[in-house]
Amino acid sequence: MTQNAVTEQLAITDWVKDLAAIPERDFTLQNVQDYVIRHAVRPESLDKYLFFSKGNYTRNLIFRNNVFECMTICWDIGQHSRIHNHRGQNCWMSAPIGRLRVQNYRVDQRDAAHGTCKIIPTDTYDLDATHPAYVNPVEPVHEVKNLAEFNQRAVSIHIYSRPFDSCEIYLCERGTYSDVPLHYTSEYGRLNPDEKLL
Repeated sequence: MTQNAVTEQLAITDWVKDLAAIPERDFTLQNVQDYVIRHAVRPESLDKYLFFSKGNYTRNLIFRNNVFECMTICWDIGQHSRIHNHRGQNCWMSAPIGRLRVQNYRVDQRDAAHGTCKIIPTDTYDLDATHPAYVNPVEPVHEVKNLAEFNQRAVSIHIYSRPFDSCEIYLCERGTYSDVPLHYTSEYGRLNPDEKLL
């Protein structure tokens, strides 16, 4: 769900520091969304967290504690996520660089014993520097796309509360879902040694 932003621009270090200052009891969907709407990240302050790969989008950890994690996700032209959930955690997104399309889905006929379900596309919205968003907890399954027609790289900033290390992915064509582990391409500005950027 997107909202127009009226914002103060901050360097990413100050932006994250202010987020971390929000008491755990107040780290709610609305409070964090209000913060994201009022405070934009200066794109040039993200340089050390920008790693692109032709093979796939990259996940670059900026900050993590027990309450939340914050990362950049770098999208080359035409890249997209798989359809996925967030393990019941809240998620807020902004795109200080470029533009992204978010496609939401409804999950019907879920059969945990067989790992099957029916995925139905619902609403879509675009994410950019002036339109941050949060994932609707009622309909949290979605896909993020940097469409070829946008014709530019994109960088999104994601806040997850609480942090999680795996998610479910959904394969529409097969009508199945399964768990996948998550990993970081880089952590705190350093490329992970096992990563090979194309």
